[in-house]
Amino acid sequence: MPHCLDVHAFLHAPGPILDVRSPAEYAQGHIPGAASLPLFSNEERAQVGICYKHQGRDAAVELGLAIAGPKLAALVAAAKQLAPDRVVQVHCWRGGMRSGSVAWLLETAGFQVATLALGYKGFRHWAQTYCATARPIILLGGMTGTGKTDSLQAIARRGEPVLDLEHLASHRGSSFGSLGLPAQPSNEQFENRLAIALQQLPLDRPIWIEAESRRIGLCRIPNELFEQMLRAPMLQVERSRDERVAILVAVYQVAPITDLIAATERLHKRLGGQRTQAAVAHLQSDRLPEACEVILDYYDRTYAHALKRHLGPVYTVDVTGLSADDSAALMLDVASKL
Repeated sequence: MPHCLDVHAFLHAPGPILDVRSPAEYAQGHIPGAASLPLFSNEERAQVGICYKHQGRDAAVELGLAIAGPKLAALVAAAKQLAPDRVVQVHCWRGGMRSGSVAWLLETAGFQVATLALGYKGFRHWAQTYCATARPIILLGGMTGTGKTDSLQAIARRGEPVLDLEHLASHRGSSFGSLGLPAQPSNEQFENRLAIALQQLPLDRPIWIEAESRRIGLCRIPNELFEQMLRAPMLQVERSRDERVAILVAVYQVAPITDLIAATERLHKRLGGQRTQAAVAHLQSDRLPEACEVILDYYDRTYAHALKRHLGPVYTVDVTGLSADDSAALMLDVASKL
């Protein structure tokens, strides 16, 4: 019989994780790193669900067997491709018949199989609980273009615990935040990524996090974590205006002009018609630094407004003229004295 493991043991067990839910369920959210090995297609799962609702469990089980039967050999072959050493972990939505059936099939085919107690639903409960766990935090703040992300990465290279929310959300948190990045995950998947990332960090050391709005693009920071961030001590990074513009140009100069113009036009209501037209005209004339100058005025006002809502202490760190590594060293020195 397959071993049935709790979430912690399941995440640390050997072998790839095989998610046997439908492709649509997997796309909505899944355990990071899990491979999709669906027992039913989206349409087949819907058919079984309708049958269960109108004809009862026995009829639904018979329909499920009829649908799955011809697929068994292909499922085993796919599992062998994903796990050549034949050690796997299998889960479905609630740890019920789908994962049980696939686990039985794979064990019959010579696999060593572990299943997840309560399935993906149990993992989601664990993920939401883990995101809400209290932990010490140091917030890294500062206006747009101060190089916070580069400094955060430099802090991570020095062995400090870092939670990169923008990387997990695949977004930089502004109208321009999606340019050059992969598509954002669903909010559910963002929470899953967040929980796994937090699990890999110590609970007894301060975690460095870049200050963000409650939303990063389409992804929402869980309320409990965001409330902790609001109350955490913040190191506010400052740089010269010229350096900030140069940093923004370096980030966005690879983006197509059409995308930059579209992102600028999305700010029309906040930036104002005249400033929007000016910024777009600069972009059309290949003057990205001048466009950044115009747009920075809006982002500076937005940041100043957001800073008023921060509930924790704020310490200013001027990193003008410093590289990301030197900035990281200075911020770690300041943090050590808090």
